[in-house]
This record gives sequence, structure tokens and C-alpha cells, in this order.
Amino acid sequence: MTTVITTSPGFGKHGRVPDLIAARGWEFIRCADNDALTPHLERADILVVGLPPVDEAILVRAPRLKAVLKHGVGVDNIDIPACTAHGLPVCNTPAANADAVAELAVGLLYALARHIPQGHVSVTSGGWNRVADRQLGGKTLGIIGLGNIGKRLAKLAQGIGMTVIAHDAYPDTAYATAHGIRLTSLDDVLTHADYISLHIFGGKDNTALINARTLAQMKPGACLINLARGEVIDLDAVYDALQAGHLGGVAIDAYTREPPDTSHPIFRHANAIFTPHSGADTLEALENVGLMVIDSIDAVLRGDTPPHCLNAGELPPRQTPITETP
Repeated sequence: MTTVITTSPGFGKHGRVPDLIAARGWEFIRCADNDALTPHLERADILVVGLPPVDEAILVRAPRLKAVLKHGVGVDNIDIPACTAHGLPVCNTPAANADAVAELAVGLLYALARHIPQGHVSVTSGGWNRVADRQLGGKTLGIIGLGNIGKRLAKLAQGIGMTVIAHDAYPDTAYATAHGIRLTSLDDVLTHADYISLHIFGGKDNTALINARTLAQMKPGACLINLARGEVIDLDAVYDALQAGHLGGVAIDAYTREPPDTSHPIFRHANAIFTPHSGADTLEALENVGLMVIDSIDAVLRGDTPPHCLNAGELPPRQTPITETP
């Protein structure tokens, strides 16, 4: 029997995915974190990863492991060179949840522009605080990270009349030109955007990309959305910019520790909005991601190179299907 273990809270719960897992007869184990995962590693054939890290310390305890599959896109929590050294393919699910994340970004744009959470609190607490807010049409959205999510967000933002500028370390110039997106430098995005939305990977290259210096470059009153990773913003610096009135508002969906430490003063700031890392959490997206993960597991068990394998060129070819372990 193949043992599939996951640290993703969303894998195996939605749409057709539970029935497909059951039909394959896999032993399916869900673990909340790596502490819960550790006792099961010796019999793990497939590891489906959420946010907990996968490194050498995990891999050496999993002698039967045949693949490491990300339930999502960002693989900054997976040590791909270590997986490659163990002969393990690493796969993700590009674009499967891009619409869901982009739609939440638009929701947060409206929440920031129209102070929707604050209005709700005003009414439910017996108040009636009517505020003249801002429209999004005619404003400039700066997207940092013009990948699958950023591209979908750009299209949605243009549909409500926003001008879109973007910065990407590996820009798709042809796409940007075809869709009226001005590709530019990070400094230019920071300087000219009314709203900035982050859609980049985590890791050391992007740690504290948004810091005191880059916040100071932003237009007075501009707003920030982080749907990327917690470490890409310096939370202390963001709070200071809110307190000073330079930053008009912030919406945060990802945190360095999850759940976050809500003793930080930013969690009590009137112009800060928080969601529980739920950008990809729609029924449709979770089914799409799950189906892509199952396709990858099926390919691994057949002895094929799985789709969206990030280290395929560095692995030895498999000649025969993997025999089920009794």
C-alpha cells in the first residue's frame, strides 16, 4: 500500500479529490506540522507539502520516500537540492490557485479603498461613521511579481479602470506589452503606485523587501497588500509607516509565523486588515490543486517524470514503475 502523507490542511478535502484518493487505496495521513509528521516518515512514500519546511533532517528519516509534492506554488520551504541529492522529484501546481489569490487581492483593494471592515465595525457597534473614501478607477496598481497570480490580478484591476505597472525579476515582456502593463523597476513601482500588491516568492532574496527604506519611497497615503510570504515585509517598519500616516493602509494574508503573534501592535491598528493565509482557499482552487497533486502522484507511481517537476533534469531516469510496498 502506498502511504501518502500531507502537511497541507487543504489537500484531500475538496471536490473530486477525496473520492480519487479513496479509489486508489492509498493510506492517507494528515499532519498539522513537522512534529506530527516525524513519527510517520519511515513509511512515507509520498509527501504532499503545505507550509512546514522540508529539509535534510526530514528526508533522512524517510527511506521509502519517492517524491515531494507542493500543494500550491511556492517552494521556498522545500530544500530542492537536498531532495535532488536523494533522487526525489519536487513538483508544484502552477496557476491552479492563481484566480483565487488574484480575486482576494481585488477584495482587499476594495476593503482598503472603501474601509469596508471599519464600516462593518462602526455599524455593529452602534455607530454610523460615514467616510468619504476613494474609488479604484483611475488609480495606479503596482504589482511586484508578475507571475500567474500577478497577471490575473492585472487583468482584473484593468477591468475596474486601474492603470497597472509591474516589476518582476524575470519579466514576461511579451505578455506585458500585449496586455498594456508597464514593466518597470522596483523603485519606479514604489514611487508611482497608489496600491502595491506583492506576489513574489519568499526566501533570502526577498526577505524584508518591503522595509523602512522602500516604504519611504512609496507615495504618501499609498496602500500595501501582502499575499506572498510573511518574510517579504518588515512588520515593524510597516507599523511605523502606518503610525506616521505615510502608509495609508495595509492588508496582510501571510505571516512569518502562522498563526501570527497578535501581540504586535500592528494587529490593533485601525488601517490594517488581516486574513488567515486564505488567498488560495476557494473550493475551486483547492480542487484544482488537489487534482494536479494526484496527477503527479500517479506519474511517480507509474515510473514517469511527474508534471511540473522542478528538478527533472537533475534526476536519474526511472525505467520501471515503482512497486507497491506491502
